[in-house]
Amino acid sequence: MLTRNNEKLRYIGLMSGTSADGIDLALVEFDPIEAEHANGAKLTASYYQAYNDVTHGKITELYNPSDNEIDRAGSLHVELAQKFAKAISQFLIQQQLKPGDITAIGCHGQTIRHRPVKNADITAPFTLQIGCLQTLAVLTGIRVIGDFRTKDIALGGQGAPLVPAFHQAIFGSAEKDVFVVNIGGIANITFLPRNAIEQTTGFDTGPGNALMDYWFSKHHNARYDENGTWAKSGDISTSLLQEMLDDKYFKQAAPKSTGREYFNRQWLTSFIENSSLSSADIQATLTALTAETIANEIGRLSTKSDVYLCGGGVENSHLVSLLNQKLSKHSVMNTHTKKINSDSLEAMAFAWLALAFDKNIFGNIPAVTGASKQVVLGVSVNP
Repeated sequence: MLTRNNEKLRYIGLMSGTSADGIDLALVEFDPIEAEHANGAKLTASYYQAYNDVTHGKITELYNPSDNEIDRAGSLHVELAQKFAKAISQFLIQQQLKPGDITAIGCHGQTIRHRPVKNADITAPFTLQIGCLQTLAVLTGIRVIGDFRTKDIALGGQGAPLVPAFHQAIFGSAEKDVFVVNIGGIANITFLPRNAIEQTTGFDTGPGNALMDYWFSKHHNARYDENGTWAKSGDISTSLLQEMLDDKYFKQAAPKSTGREYFNRQWLTSFIENSSLSSADIQATLTALTAETIANEIGRLSTKSDVYLCGGGVENSHLVSLLNQKLSKHSVMNTHTKKINSDSLEAMAFAWLALAFDKNIFGNIPAVTGASKQVVLGVSVNP
């Protein structure tokens, strides 16, 4: 049973993004009467648990082929579930709730490989998120719903992005075009045309924070360029930027999705191994690349719109400034203006996807992912 005496449905959404910086939790309440609609969602609390450098390193090392991957991935699969469970336990204590007060956990897990397209090496497309659902259910005593991307890929889709349907209900407008831009390790956008729900689309634009974080951590004893201060100290190389923009991914039509297995240190090295640019200039150019690829896609789809930013990238004030410059005809704002914590939006979406599983609601949009049909996404694991 999902409700008792018409009580609110409470789901916890759990997200660990490609930046691998930590665990985002969102406690979301749904009115039983409006539960079929995302606009019945209310974020009641959020929680963040940062990863230490050891865990961050274990995750990011699995983004690319290396030695002993199966053992390391298998062990981390359980270890992350243990960390997820500990974070949820602390969250429940903070909110003065018991496991029985939660209908289910919607767990995205941690993506370590996303290979949705066939190539010379990948004969069967796949996506891989770790963070054992069985372990998480047992340790929390709460039912877990996860593995949301696999069925979409089985139907010929990209398995991503999965949040546009949720975005439509929260941000959609009959008067104006709206974009929701999530800047995590990889950046993705949802386009919500005014008064045209059937034309909703979304895709990954390319690197978000991933390349900036890699380059910064290579030259500094920290994970990221706070406020984009280092990037701001350098000069953007227009020639390097154009070389990067000529990459085939940016020219590819949607549906499309990508990951850090593509936009990684090898990708960057291929452009800069013989470069005489300073390290700060390269950081400035990488920041411009993220802004340019997001802005180019928005400009291609709409000449004037509301653009809501979320994800870790909104904390990079220099990046946000570049986006404002490139999108001067658009209204760029943080999701906070909708009273939604920008760090919690994706976690909220996975709480909704868990509800969608329980209510037998389609969780994917074929026009977005490329799947052959709409389906209910996920699997359910009892404690």
